[in-house]
Amino acid sequence: MNEGKSALYTVASWALWPALFAAGLIGAGWAFHTGAPLLWFNVVYLSIVAAIAGFERLMPYEQEWLKHDGETFNDIAHTLLTKGGVQLAAAIGASAPMAIATVVQPAVTSPTSIWPDHWPVFFQAVLGLIIAEFGLYVAHRAAHEFLSLWRFHALHHSVERLWVVNTGRFHVVDSLFKIALSQIPLYLLGAPLPVFLWTSAVTAFIGLLTHCNIDVRTGPLDWIFSTPRLHRWHHSRVLAEGNTNYGENLVLWDQIFGTYFNPARRPPVEIGISGRVAEGFLAQLVQPFSAKGFRQILGRKPPSLKGHPASGSPRQARYEPSGNPELE
Repeated sequence: MNEGKSALYTVASWALWPALFAAGLIGAGWAFHTGAPLLWFNVVYLSIVAAIAGFERLMPYEQEWLKHDGETFNDIAHTLLTKGGVQLAAAIGASAPMAIATVVQPAVTSPTSIWPDHWPVFFQAVLGLIIAEFGLYVAHRAAHEFLSLWRFHALHHSVERLWVVNTGRFHVVDSLFKIALSQIPLYLLGAPLPVFLWTSAVTAFIGLLTHCNIDVRTGPLDWIFSTPRLHRWHHSRVLAEGNTNYGENLVLWDQIFGTYFNPARRPPVEIGISGRVAEGFLAQLVQPFSAKGFRQILGRKPPSLKGHPASGSPRQARYEPSGNPELE
């Protein structure tokens, strides 16, 4: 990856991922101790976005991904809706789970009292992240294995380049499903608000970094975190490659359930889906709800949803063109 590059470039490629991640978390910790934590967290979040965008120009992983694809407005609009829709007071997008927890958690009484709230906050946050990550893993994998969910998740995979701006390109239904599966277990276990805040902060910054078009090297971090290298494999058009690495923050559950994938060769540059996502933000929001839109997303006539729709059929739909212009 770094053949022919200077020593400074090589050092930067190794240091940038942990440095940007650490900077985001340090900034989040400061924001959480201010009088307006959501507002200042969003300021930190956008500062990391700006830093990543700058490094994408200075040392891009793929030059081709720097080209304009006509989707920038839609990417930003989806990011604002799915990551900042409930943070109107902050006026800028960051993390809906964090805002939801800020409002809901203090009003919820857990039916159990097994959360180890006597632990240091750091260890509580790590436990919370592992539990939330299981919900994220299940939601993400289900979105790839069930057509009823893939119709919404396909919007995220329709991108043909990875860069910081399309980090939040998720259909709102897809995002709400993931929030529910990741946060409800924490509510039921009685996790305190700081656990929700730190889990959401980690998710926000790792999300930015997994999509970054920066030539970073992550080495042993690939065995722990969801890194850009692993997520590039997840966006592959090849079934055996893309049907892997579902973890959003950690790859623990991928390791346990056998979906971890990280071969020695370079991840693919050609990404996307074989179906077609509508043009325009509003059209993309409503497309999954109609039969015609469903056919367009799949790129072929959808099979019956009766029986067992999992079995890889959404991924086959993703990678196999229909060949029928009526379905395109």
